[in-house]
Amino acid sequence: MTLAQLFIFFILFQILIFLKLWKLYRIAGYSSYSAIIPIYNSIVLMRIIRRPTWWVILLYIPIVNLLMLPVVWIETSRSFGRDSISDSVYTLLSLGLFGFYINYFINVEYKKDRDLKAKTKFGEFIGSTIYAIIIATIVHAYFLQPFIIPTGSLEKSLLVGDFLLVSKFHYGARLPQTAISMPMMHDTIPLIKSRSYLKKPQLPYLRLPKLQKIKRNDIVVFNWPADTVRQFFKKEKRVDKPIDKKSNYVKRCVGLPGDTLSIVDGIIFINGAKSVMPYRANPLFPYLAYSSQGISSRKLIQNGIDDFNFRKYVIKNINQQIFDELKSQISVIDNDLKNFVVLTGPKGLPIKTVKKYRIQASEILESKKELFLTEKEAESLIKTMPLDSLVRIIKIKTYNEDFFPNNLKYNWNEDQFGPITIPKAGASVEINKVSFPLYKKIIKDYEKNDVKVLKDRILINNQEIKTYTFKQDYFWMMGDNRHNSEDSRSWGFVPEDHIIGKPVFIWMSIDGFMDGISNWKPRWNRIFSTVGGEGERKSYFGYFIGLLMIWQVLVFVRKRRKTN
Repeated sequence: MTLAQLFIFFILFQILIFLKLWKLYRIAGYSSYSAIIPIYNSIVLMRIIRRPTWWVILLYIPIVNLLMLPVVWIETSRSFGRDSISDSVYTLLSLGLFGFYINYFINVEYKKDRDLKAKTKFGEFIGSTIYAIIIATIVHAYFLQPFIIPTGSLEKSLLVGDFLLVSKFHYGARLPQTAISMPMMHDTIPLIKSRSYLKKPQLPYLRLPKLQKIKRNDIVVFNWPADTVRQFFKKEKRVDKPIDKKSNYVKRCVGLPGDTLSIVDGIIFINGAKSVMPYRANPLFPYLAYSSQGISSRKLIQNGIDDFNFRKYVIKNINQQIFDELKSQISVIDNDLKNFVVLTGPKGLPIKTVKKYRIQASEILESKKELFLTEKEAESLIKTMPLDSLVRIIKIKTYNEDFFPNNLKYNWNEDQFGPITIPKAGASVEINKVSFPLYKKIIKDYEKNDVKVLKDRILINNQEIKTYTFKQDYFWMMGDNRHNSEDSRSWGFVPEDHIIGKPVFIWMSIDGFMDGISNWKPRWNRIFSTVGGEGERKSYFGYFIGLLMIWQVLVFVRKRRKTN
């Protein structure tokens, strides 16, 4: 829906209000013509139903208005004596069209002094619940939204199991584009696993004023541009969604509009200079460790290194019962019952199961092991572990379709990439057979142009072009876990209209979040800590508990004074 179409819809909506309510306005003592004056008709209606004038604002906020309209419909019916349960049901089932019946077909009287309080406790509960949902929806859509980190693409800056509060207002809250959607539900209704929105109508892209621009190396939450999933960790064919219902991603914005970005041997360069990461940024790189004595996974973990592919064990007393207990957590590489060899994740065999069945297992130490380390961890590890060598794995250039722009003309990969210029609103770029693959998705999908390629000619909206001017800003997003992150290196630029907000606070952090609730362990040093900032991370949880206790004491003292 364009702005022009939205304006037409607005006018038609005002006409509908007039046709439905003009007689009721007159009965309430107002001019019938006041029912057709945009905005003013809503102000007058609030006076008629004796509700605050600021409710009018809620009627024109996307998503929130879906909650407010049924309330106003029912309040209008009650103001003219139609206050039975059946009247409320008719009002809701008719989507407010019951107002036509009241306006044209029956004689009603305006109840100027009607009691605004609910007649029953159930009615009071419903009213309180609706108001609570409305407030929560406003906060969720325009101010702060909770997110959970489900993958390790930003390890070790953000961890799996970090519960974030994401600010919508730092970069300017994006007004919901999907007009009809369940409040506070992204794309799926829980339990029934059904879509929580209607694809049409779609509102035009609009943002509220921003407090700040996205800075280079900010961590940003955005809608995944190349949305191919209905839900994480489930393989299926492409699922097309509206922009604001695409899967939510969190990455680090390493490139801004107008930047020229390149990656050389895994190191990011911006405009020819090595990118300087913030203190709390901890990019991970793959290393290959060698030791003739064998590399102990247990000692790696003792040194704070737990990001590696697998551990190998030999189990001497394997039986069906033990196998059934372990089979979801192991991969069998040798099924000889006397020498049963399995692979596990970095955490190894589950301790509870080992103790329960008295499993006779010993870890096989390998002479080489692939590790994922920060540069600081690599420097420390070579000093603390008996390693013969520690070499960073760097991939050479190879022609492929796995990395952006997913075209065999380009030989880019996760370690060798670019140079590439990140599009900026108003900037123009030369379009030819070489550059076109880089900007095809922008021109066609993000900026909604008709694109045709005829031999050596490129047509946009049926006109041959040599240059293209971008309509919006674009960003380059990457994970800190460089070799375990699907990011802009895979699917390219992130448009500005896909930006959701800025993570500002970790209110909860759980180790083992993906391993079942019985394995959850709080990370106390991360709870109530900020996402950004300089210096070591600091938890403010103790301060919060202290303030909570002081508040409780003050409440107790106040109550004691009242009773005395």
